[in-house]
Amino acid sequence: MIENKNIPLSVLDLVPIVQGGSASQALRNSAALAQHVESLGYHRYWLAEHHNMPGIASAATSVVISHVAGHTSKIRVGSGGIMLPNHAPLVIAEQFGTLEALFPGRIDLGLGRAPGTDQITAHALRRERRSDGNDFPEQLEELQSYFIPSDDKRVRAFPGEGQTVPIWLLGSSGFSAQLAGQLGLPFAFASHFSPLYTLPALQLYRQHFRPSEVLDKPYAMVAANVVAADTGEEAKKLATSMQQQFLNLIRGNPGQLPPPVDNMDEIWSPYEKQTLIQQFGEPIVGDRDTVKAKLEDFLHDTQADELMIHTQIFDHEARLNSYEIVADALRK
Repeated sequence: MIENKNIPLSVLDLVPIVQGGSASQALRNSAALAQHVESLGYHRYWLAEHHNMPGIASAATSVVISHVAGHTSKIRVGSGGIMLPNHAPLVIAEQFGTLEALFPGRIDLGLGRAPGTDQITAHALRRERRSDGNDFPEQLEELQSYFIPSDDKRVRAFPGEGQTVPIWLLGSSGFSAQLAGQLGLPFAFASHFSPLYTLPALQLYRQHFRPSEVLDKPYAMVAANVVAADTGEEAKKLATSMQQQFLNLIRGNPGQLPPPVDNMDEIWSPYEKQTLIQQFGEPIVGDRDTVKAKLEDFLHDTQADELMIHTQIFDHEARLNSYEIVADALRK
């Protein structure tokens, strides 16, 4: 048992488009969810950049951040993350400088180095830039420079220059963990789709951490797939939507978030089930007490400073309820 009542709770939202729904509906639901979790005391609300994904409506991540921030008043809103190799650093500095000007003191800039899509789509995004992510440290340094006031630079970011936009590094392996540690930046690990690397990456981050103007000690946030409901059976059924979505990903057929089913064994093969568990891990699924116990174990194992909850549920009201159950479980 650990003392977790003071650990900030946050949200990772992929703005899921459900089968039979639309992007407009998904974006309205995200704004409603953000308002709901803000009222529950969640600390930050992050949107993820993905492309060529028919079930995700957050491709234009900066635009969606503005939408969510505009419907809330105090919760921090940011990217989880912006895939920096897809963009010119100047553009990101200007976009997030604009967001910070619109919503002062509430904007986070989480950065990743993966494309957030397949290679063909990555080429369509990047055209002649030919970045494969290996120049991520140089891109990051360039991006950071645009926020530093200087009369000597010929290229400057307005808005952006002189503004304080917290930069996080995101990762699903060791590269960004080590870099975040070396630069003294906060680190967020994508345990919700790379669970096997969670503890090694966090260890790397803490081992390589050097105090900076940003942080004097490591600060790590971990993301987890969570589906909570009033009963364990209900939660188990609700979780089948996310399981089907992951299954479609490994089958190479991404689609919209499907409705829940009674029995996943009628849909996946034993091999596919095992592949899914190996790649994405076992989601935290259950009623209040079960979710509380599993999240406490997760926090004990990771020693995380902050917990980010990712919840894919077909029914909007059930999704709202899941986040409420999590908040109640870890606050009482």
